[in-house]
Amino acid sequence: MNRKTSIIIINPRDNVGVARVEIKGGQKVCLPQGGEVEAKTSIPRGHKIALKDIPSGGEIVKYGEVIGRAKEAIHAGEWVHTHNMG
Repeated sequence: MNRKTSIIIINPRDNVGVARVEIKGGQKVCLPQGGEVEAKTSIPRGHKIALKDIPSGGEIVKYGEVIGRAKEAIHAGEWVHTHNMG
């Protein structure tokens, strides 16, 4: 699938995107606002990828809404899921 369509980002405030397809570790994903992020590990379809660094305790924003906080520092390109957000 085209890298430009591999993630869903709804709101400019979002700091995570949702994988439309499985993203392989090392794959570069183009961001709508320009630039790209490299997946640190494989991201399953429907799961979240960090678009930028999120500090420990920082808000995780998806679709323009805060959906949780980082349990630890999350780096751009990392899989965001229950192991590192709460």
